[in-house]
Order: sequence, then structure tokens, then C-alpha cells
Amino acid sequence: MRALLFPLLLMLALAGCGERFDTDQQRLCRQAILPFNPPGAQITIEGSGRGPVPNTLRITYRVERGGLARSRTLDCLFQGHGGGMQRGVLVGVASDGQPMSDASFYLMRRFYLENRAEPPPDPGATQIDDLPRLPAGLAYGLQQGLSALPSAAVYALLAASYALIYGLTGRIILSFGEFAALGALAAVVGVALVLSLPASTPVAGLVVAVIVALWVAALHGFAMGRYVLGPLRRASGQQVLIATIGLAIALSEYLRLVQGPELRWLPPVLNDPIGVAHSGSFVVTVTPLALGLALLGLTLALALVLLIRFSGFGRAWRAVSDDARTASLFGVDARRVHDLALLLACAACGLAGVIVTAIYGGMGFAGGFSLGLKALVAAVLGGIGSVPGAALGGLAIALFEVLWSLYLPLEQRDLAVYSLLAIVLILRPGGFFGDGALAPRQV
Repeated sequence: MRALLFPLLLMLALAGCGERFDTDQQRLCRQAILPFNPPGAQITIEGSGRGPVPNTLRITYRVERGGLARSRTLDCLFQGHGGGMQRGVLVGVASDGQPMSDASFYLMRRFYLENRAEPPPDPGATQIDDLPRLPAGLAYGLQQGLSALPSAAVYALLAASYALIYGLTGRIILSFGEFAALGALAAVVGVALVLSLPASTPVAGLVVAVIVALWVAALHGFAMGRYVLGPLRRASGQQVLIATIGLAIALSEYLRLVQGPELRWLPPVLNDPIGVAHSGSFVVTVTPLALGLALLGLTLALALVLLIRFSGFGRAWRAVSDDARTASLFGVDARRVHDLALLLACAACGLAGVIVTAIYGGMGFAGGFSLGLKALVAAVLGGIGSVPGAALGGLAIALFEVLWSLYLPLEQRDLAVYSLLAIVLILRPGGFFGDGALAPRQV
């Protein structure tokens, strides 16, 4: 019964927050206005809101042609209930309260929607003339850089997590990516429960999502330290590596059983694009959600660096990292340092999962593997035994992906990142910001 209670609670909570429409859904509905009006008519969007039935977006607009004007409405019915991948699929349209026939709806989708006809402008959109004008190349590069900020925050958090534990034990924990997926699911549950309340707000949902994800990831990290890493404290690196791979598989299966094989999507919040600059018709935009969560993730990564550098825990961490036995002679509790470092590392992974889910919509139960592997590349690149170096390595990987996306095929980007790991391990195993000795470290 308990195994069934959590998925049921998740589905009920998601059902209560399904009528929040993102910018893609609003644009698609505005596109559907065109076939209901004669060519050349001037269309002005007056407003939008929820329609008369669930999952329906209603757009109110004004049509002017030949000196005559009238107000009309268009209702767009979307599939799904806020938690599934098909949430944004348009399945029906009604103009002025009259539903469109199936045949007409098919023709409209084929000739007006699939070719991405330009819809009537959104009255709330930023005017291009009010934005700074940039050269085309600079504008495109700025857009890529802004889009890469969330990835930089995620890589920096995960890479710093690897470094926090490797600096103490000399062991790589290959399950941190799954802890990010765990935080992602916890964020979905937290947001869904808050937004299902009558007086909820999107900001409150995000705050609760972050708190729940940090708490759940840290709790599972504490359990990992007690029941997996603790008994293997004196084991070899290969044994720890195999154990954490097994734990990653177990966590992935655990997430699959809890959330099901389908992705669980967060309802869109704070995702209205803000214009930053333009080059002709190309507008450089950023969303408040992406910018805010990226800054939060980068701030937490910087806080971890400052914690290691200036705090009492940081001095204890550096002492245990240098020589645990000598540190214990001076009263440093090595076990407490290990436990606290593991809690911090797993909490950082949980926040990384929140960033991925909130900005990109969702994260599957198996999505942590590739994310954790890229973060491991970042940690090795920066210096896996150094928290500041690993965080800088995360930023370097994000920058590398931006440059690759600017000039080279996008589908080969991940292969290039993994190839970079091989190059670094051959030429500088200690990383660029860590141990400079060209000698392999104990794993």
C-alpha cells in the first residue's frame, strides 16, 4: 500500500496544477487564429486566460477589416494534465464557442500549424526597437551564453560534489547523477503539492521545490554514507566504484518504480522571455526562471568554495584530506567531516536536479547517468581533489559546449565532451586547476 500511495499522491497533485499554459502553448493557440479570419485582416490580441473546460486556453482578440471591427474568442484544448509529455499537444479548437470539426482541425494543423505560420503578436512581448542592437554573430553568441548559464550551474554543483568526497577519500562516487534525478522528482512533488493549494503562487512552489529536493537528496545521501560507503571505508577503490555503480542502478530503478517510466513535468512558471538585445528580427531572450535558478546554482557552488576556504568545517575538511590520522590527533572528528561533506554534496546534487527540471520541464528516472558523467568530466578537468578547481571545471565544460554549439555539429557535442576527458587524463591527469603533477591519482 505504501508503494502505491506515493505515485497516487503525485498524480493527484499534478492534476491540480494542469491549467497553466506556457509560451509555446500560447503561441500555438495564436497561430490557430489565422484560418478563422479573412486574409489581410488586422488582428489584435486583447487577452488570454482559462477556457470553459479543463486544459483549455481562451484567447480574446479583435478583428478589423474594411472599416468593420468585432471581438472574437478562440478556445484551444490541450492534451494532458500538466504532468505528462503530451501536455502541450493541441487536440481541439473552438471559435466563438463553436467546436471545429475533426476534418477541418486536421487541415488546420497540416497547413497552418505544422509550417509554423507567424501568429498575431503577443501584446505583452518586448518591442524590438527598445532593445540594444548587436551584430548577428555577437547576438547569437550572447544567446548561447545565456542559454548555457543553467548548464554551468548544474555542472559546477555536481563537479564540486565529486570533489568534496574525492578530496577526503580518494574515491569517485558514481551515483551523484542519480541523486540529481532524485532531487528532480522531489521538486516535482513539492511544486505540485504547493500549486494545488488555492492560494499558491509559482514563487512559493519553487521555494518549496528547492527545500524538498535538498532535504530528500541529503537524507538519501546520509543513508548512502551509513549503509554503503561506511562499511567500505577500508575497501579498495575498485570495490567502492563497483558499489556506487550498483547504487546508481538501484536508485534509477527506485525512481522508475516511484514515478513510473514516463517523465513528470513541472507546470510552466516564470518562463515569459525577456528581451535583452536584438540583431534584426533575431531577439536575444532569457527567462526569469532560467536566470534566477542559474544564479542560485552558481551562488551555491561559490558558497561551497568559500566554505572550504574560510570556515571551520573547511579547515577540518582540508586537514582530513591531507592526513586523516594526524587530524584526529588534533581533535578533528574525521567521521563527522565525512558525513557532513556527503550531506552537502548530495544536497548540491538535489539542487542541480531542481534546476534541470524547473528550466527544461522534466528529468527522467534514467536522466542522471549522462548528467553525472559530464559532471565527472568537469571534475577531472578542473582537478577532482579540489573543490574550487572542480567548480571551475564545470564552468569550463559549459563554455566548451557553447563554443562547440556555435561552430560545430550539435549532435556530436557529447562525444566531444567525453573525448575531452580522455585527452585530459592522458596529458594532465591532475586537472588544470588541481594537482599539476602528470601522474595518475589513486582511484
